[in-house]
Amino acid sequence: MPDGCQQSPVLAGSATLAILGALVLYQRTPNSYGKHTTSSASAAPLLPARAAWFLQELPSFAVPAGMLARQPRALFGPPATLLLGLFCAHYFHRTFIYSLLTRGRPYPVLYTFNGFIFCMGNGLLQGYYLMHCVDYPDEWYTDIRFSLGIFLFFLGMGINIHSDLILRQLRKPGETTYQIPKGGLFTYVSGANFLGEIVEWIGFALATWSLPALAFAFFSLCFLGLRAFHHHRFYLRMFKDYPKSRKALIPFIF
Repeated sequence: MPDGCQQSPVLAGSATLAILGALVLYQRTPNSYGKHTTSSASAAPLLPARAAWFLQELPSFAVPAGMLARQPRALFGPPATLLLGLFCAHYFHRTFIYSLLTRGRPYPVLYTFNGFIFCMGNGLLQGYYLMHCVDYPDEWYTDIRFSLGIFLFFLGMGINIHSDLILRQLRKPGETTYQIPKGGLFTYVSGANFLGEIVEWIGFALATWSLPALAFAFFSLCFLGLRAFHHHRFYLRMFKDYPKSRKALIPFIF
């Protein structure tokens, strides 16, 4: 590792992500927002969905983008700057595009605050590691780990964005009734949008070949995978004609 890297925060941050992911799996009830909002949660302080998602996702873009801006190296030069640029690209979309298009229900302030802290910590961890702790060889651009990881990253991003588009088109502005999502990977799984983001972060972990990215991919698998399971169970309860062959997250398997 480069001389300026402090390994202790990297290891601590990665371990924290992994532990949080493992703890998520012990959660028997879904987080109370969106289609899982309970009466007690709706009585708590709420933010409009667009404002909540914007504030929650913003640190994951702003923190690493600020690190990139202070680097004298070109974005498309060393692999580390390109990889961190891809991380920023994901969260640019989540912050400035997804949040402004979402039609979700009002979002609890507490979850927004928790998400803000998580995104700030993760953005700092991923940015610090790529900017200060890794020195990729010149041939990393041709390494199979980089090539396959970038392919999975963009594949997952495409699935995620397309699935979000399908979900937004299910209801007209002002409608509150839920409908069965159809098309794309929703033909096979209830959590197509979650599957896309999981694939995206697995690809990022492979392309960076880093412990922080691996820990984040594991957390995403646990958190989003459990959310997909809860969505699947919700759809099965609500719709008698819900496709029985559709799985929760992994086509034909789970």
